Amino acid sequence: MSAHDHVPPAGSGPGTEPTTEPATAPEPAPGTPAPAAPAAARRKLPRAVAVALATAGLLAVTATSAAVTVAVGKPESRPAVAAATAAPAAASPTASPSASATAAPSTPPPTPAPAPKSTVQGTVSGGRHDGDLRYFLLPIPAGGESYGPADGMPLTDEEMAEESDDGTDIMAILHELGYKDAATRAYRTADGKAEVTVTLLRFTSAAQAEFFAKNDTRDLPSIEVTGDPGARGYIDKPKQEAHTGSMTGISTQGDVQYTVDVEVKGTPDKALLSELMKRQRDWLTTGR
Repeated sequence: MSAHDHVPPAGSGPGTEPTTEPATAPEPAPGTPAPAAPAAARRKLPRAVAVALATAGLLAVTATSAAVTVAVGKPESRPAVAAATAAPAAASPTASPSASATAAPSTPPPTPAPAPKSTVQGTVSGGRHDGDLRYFLLPIPAGGESYGPADGMPLTDEEMAEESDDGTDIMAILHELGYKDAATRAYRTADGKAEVTVTLLRFTSAAQAEFFAKNDTRDLPSIEVTGDPGARGYIDKPKQEAHTGSMTGISTQGDVQYTVDVEVKGTPDKALLSELMKRQRDWLTTGR
């Protein structure tokens, strides 16, 4: 959520036979913009991500255009009046040093605006999580790129129902278990090697969260998840290393059930899932 010009050398006009004096091709007008290079191919993203990247790209273009306007649009200083008066109309083409134009001062690049601080708040006490559930989503590591809003997104009942692909009325089951709300956030790691999605479901009690987690299974080979007691892990290895593999971890902390999904190229390393699950559990336990 993405960065992702070459000015052709000034060429002479069509060639003509010289008469008395050789013809000279006109120089390009100052400030003429170079032709834009073709846009690079981009990875297809969800609409919310595309809008965010498009907005970031627009801001970058605006800032660059402003810098160019300052540097190119500022007129050069005129030659000294005394030197211009003293020189006759047919003066020698050699200009006096005092009559030379002074170069425009260089303009420093614009200072980027600081990243907005999140206003999402939450508190945890005795396994009970109050406030905005998005606050408890595993923080994005340094250099990571969020897909969609940086704070994450709440999930509606309709979006939750779409998660069930076997015809089960998942919302009826959830509400019977004291389900309250859900939130999710997806991001790409700084090295670009993994995409992580964290989803939280909040219930009325810890017992209800644990009951739902135990019945939330995957039809995949299981793997061990270390550093998170009670967690269960699943792995989906690709048939070829050039394809995408994935892992899923499921666990609870207090009244919140959490799921961490990881996608990587090739066979996933279960150590990565264990690290993410432990970090998510610690964040839910302390709230910081």
